[in-house]
Amino acid sequence: MTLRRLLMLCCLMAVLVPGACKDKKPAPGGDDPTGAKPTSNELPPLEVKDDTANLLLTWIDDKGDFHVAQKVADVPEASRAEVRVVSTTREEGTGKLVYVADLSKKQPDGAYPVKVIARTEWDEKGASRRKARLEALAPPPTGSAPAAPSGSGSAGPGPAPTAPKVAANKVVAIVYGAEWCKPCHDAAAYLKQRGVTVVEKDVDADDAAQAEMQKKLERVKMPGASIPVIDVMGQILVGFSPRALEKAVESARNAKTL
Repeated sequence: MTLRRLLMLCCLMAVLVPGACKDKKPAPGGDDPTGAKPTSNELPPLEVKDDTANLLLTWIDDKGDFHVAQKVADVPEASRAEVRVVSTTREEGTGKLVYVADLSKKQPDGAYPVKVIARTEWDEKGASRRKARLEALAPPPTGSAPAAPSGSGSAGPGPAPTAPKVAANKVVAIVYGAEWCKPCHDAAAYLKQRGVTVVEKDVDADDAAQAEMQKKLERVKMPGASIPVIDVMGQILVGFSPRALEKAVESARNAKTL
């Protein structure tokens, strides 16, 4: 084939197959098909002021639990130094990169400083606090068996300490969602706030999780329902409803105590 014919064939393919030779540009804060690590300049600036509307503000308490508020005034002062910000009118900041504001420092123009970090780094902030809290509550290691109580007359060592009992009312919930789904993250944060062990499964990235979710939806005759789909100890809920989740959690706890 001559060079001229080869060039003509390439031009014809470009016409018949639109976009076949175009590079796909990754969405801001999304997955980069090249495998490059996301950088903060992939997200446009976000202005946060006291009167900014359509915001979801996620703050972390001393226990490592996540809480969601809609106004700066609703965030406790002790937890304002690092607050995740999501604008409900834009998709930026809901993927692998998130906005984090320092609501304890107001700038001269009334805005708060906002930075961009990886979502994994944000999740780690809560996990590290929970780990520190559990370590503080853990009983000290026993180097030797305790001595016998005075006056007991026993010359031998005292009884070995019993292992701590696992809480019988522990509730586990599975949240089927996606990285871009704000209600999914809100539902998970709400459940964690109430002491529920949460397992998050991304149905966009995991075909097995998608199939698992669909099987549960078919069981309750709700095929095709939108995410989040939440499984609270066998109770299937669709959508983020604090009242419905609270009822499901209480029902699960009551069932475990019977």
